[in-house]
Amino acid sequence: MNLSGILVIATPEWVETVVTELNAMEGIEVHQTDPVTGRIIVVQEATDIHAEIEGVKRIKAMPHVVMADMVYHYFADDARAYDAMPAELTEDTQVCVPAYLNT
Repeated sequence: MNLSGILVIATPEWVETVVTELNAMEGIEVHQTDPVTGRIIVVQEATDIHAEIEGVKRIKAMPHVVMADMVYHYFADDARAYDAMPAELTEDTQVCVPAYLNT
C-alpha cells in the first residue's frame, strides 16, 4: 500500500467543485481546503507506485486544477524491483503558477 500527500491548487472560485470531484475519486480523501488561495490537501491510497502516479496524473488533468504535486510519499513493501526511478517520476514538466499563488 502506498500513501501520498498531494497539494492541489485549484482556481479559487472552483474549489468546492474540485473538492466534490476529488472526494468522488477512489482512494482519495480531502483533508483540508483553503477557499481563498485554492489550496487543497489530499491523501491518496494506492496499491503501488504506478497506481499512485496515475492518481496524481488524474488529479492534474481535472478541470480547474492549476497544480497538483506529491509532497509526501510512504510506501509499504512493493513486490516489484526497480533498477532506476520510474520515468513518470523523472519527467521534467513546466508548471505555470499564477501570480496570486506566490503570495
